[in-house]
Amino acid sequence: MKRVITAAVLVPLVLLLLLKGSFLVLVIATALVAELASWEYLSIADCRGSQRTLVLVAIAVLFGAIFFSPALILPTLGLCSLVLVLVCGFGSPLERVLRDSAFSIFPLLYIGLTLATLPLLWVQPNGPSLLIFLFCVVWTGDVAALYIGRNFGRHKLAPQISPNKSWEGSAGSIAGSLLIAVLLYFLARWLENRAALYFPGPLIRWLGLAVVLNVFAQVGDLVESAIKRGAGVKDSGAMLPGHGGILDRIDALLLAAPALWYAQWIQLYFERVSLR
Repeated sequence: MKRVITAAVLVPLVLLLLLKGSFLVLVIATALVAELASWEYLSIADCRGSQRTLVLVAIAVLFGAIFFSPALILPTLGLCSLVLVLVCGFGSPLERVLRDSAFSIFPLLYIGLTLATLPLLWVQPNGPSLLIFLFCVVWTGDVAALYIGRNFGRHKLAPQISPNKSWEGSAGSIAGSLLIAVLLYFLARWLENRAALYFPGPLIRWLGLAVVLNVFAQVGDLVESAIKRGAGVKDSGAMLPGHGGILDRIDALLLAAPALWYAQWIQLYFERVSLR
């Protein structure tokens, strides 16, 4: 029940933000999620207080750069990484220099840079619809995997990483993502100009994209499970009743969101090439 209530509160808030929010509000909201998830990760990694603060500041600077110009992302990422290496190199005990440096830079890439693709997708043509498609595909796939795997799962998917995941649940997750993709596609056509939903092109394109996003989402879930299992913890935190921590909730998005960004980039690239 806690899981259902938490989802019932968060899902409408996310959809409202995507449809009615501004770029500034979206950047702030995404940065806040990244900060909370990074805090959980740094707790799992057993990083020191001053090191945690510096990483959180670096992530805030990264999202500040995104707001001013996407072209600043890579220079900002490089500068923040260099500062973290220097601080850990000269401020950490000798036996912790390598560990502290790696643990500090990793959340910049794993959490900060991956979530940065959300506001970058939002500002693209048809951006809100793209993000609604992303969230619905990931959420539906996650729910389908949970219930189908729990009731019909017989063959373990990755027993050493996540013993509860099964191939049946994985297949059910893909089926759930395909189903919601079909519903969104025809819902957009039924509503026409009465809503912000718009999915141009043939249905097969969106079905293929749903499969790609689902696969990356499942891999993202497994990656976070491997991190937690390596650290000897069950959940990343307890911020969300019934769901665990923030990182537990966004683990699938950490790979699915960049996958969608790259899919859009590849599509735009070939469209430009075809016009030459």
